[in-house]
Amino acid sequence: MRRTSRMQRVAKRDIIAIGGSAGSGAVLKQVLGDLPRDLPASVFVSTHIPAHSPSMLAEILATKAALPVVQALDGQPIEQGHIYVAAPDRHLLLMDGTIRLGTGPRENMVRPSIDPMFRSAALSFGSRVVGVVVTGLLNDGAAGLHAIKSVGGTAVVQHPLDAEADQMPLAALESVEVDHVAPATKLAELLVTLAGTDASPLRPSAEDLHLEVEIAAGARLGSDRLKRVATPSALSCPDCHGVLSEVSGSRPLRYRCQIGHAYTAENLAAHIDEVDEAIRVAMRVMEERVTLVERMAVDARATGRTAVAELYEARAVEYRRYASTLRDAAVTSLRIGRMPRGQDI
Repeated sequence: MRRTSRMQRVAKRDIIAIGGSAGSGAVLKQVLGDLPRDLPASVFVSTHIPAHSPSMLAEILATKAALPVVQALDGQPIEQGHIYVAAPDRHLLLMDGTIRLGTGPRENMVRPSIDPMFRSAALSFGSRVVGVVVTGLLNDGAAGLHAIKSVGGTAVVQHPLDAEADQMPLAALESVEVDHVAPATKLAELLVTLAGTDASPLRPSAEDLHLEVEIAAGARLGSDRLKRVATPSALSCPDCHGVLSEVSGSRPLRYRCQIGHAYTAENLAAHIDEVDEAIRVAMRVMEERVTLVERMAVDARATGRTAVAELYEARAVEYRRYASTLRDAAVTSLRIGRMPRGQDI
């Protein structure tokens, strides 16, 4: 009897967290539509949905799934055999057996972000969690999947060759020693096989995991707490322009500011590329303005309007100064981009 009692206490894999981005709608319809009504697990879904528009994802998935599908509510209890979809502009978090909609800063330029959901699941349910990364751009989800693996959970990735956008699956494979790789048509079958089976032994969670889940929930970070898990860098936060700190031991490489905004290195580089392009566009516009007002000044002098000509000439000098500043910024950015990794400016 004692042996049976011990076996009954073995944790089961009963938390399935799925994250995706570009192209994930079709995959989610496929996977959730193939899950049986008696699935012995709860399913959580986070995708990159617009922050300030109503999401119809839960309603759309509900038409395909046998399991009940709802948009997650703050404080909602977690029930087995239910599917919970992230709400717009909130991180979907699993905390103390309930759902929390986190108001913490954006991660990887989005909220909801996949990484906070994965981390909170790892912190609350440990090795009971099965994390799934499907199609998407850049690498949101890779760091969170690493957190799931760090506590003994199971990592599943859609096969990159099967994904509409292979960047997220590839990033997960590069950052994590995953347990299973499968095409979308086989993911549901795999999850059914895993659900309800004995979980691996639980591993202790790191201090930074607790802290990052608190940040996603909306807790204030501050420089003192950040120093415990990260080292200041020479980079600035694109959101608030504060100093970014490199998160210690993170896979993939990640940064946070003291406000709490978080970026993987890949997402940060993508943002910088967008800023560079904006600088170049602004520089072209300003140079065109210089050409235009100089021509207007010449025309004003030719028609005897001296005061107007002087006004246009002064404006041309001002615009030329702005264009020069933008040109210097573009050149500096280009030099930094061409530097070998690790070289100082």
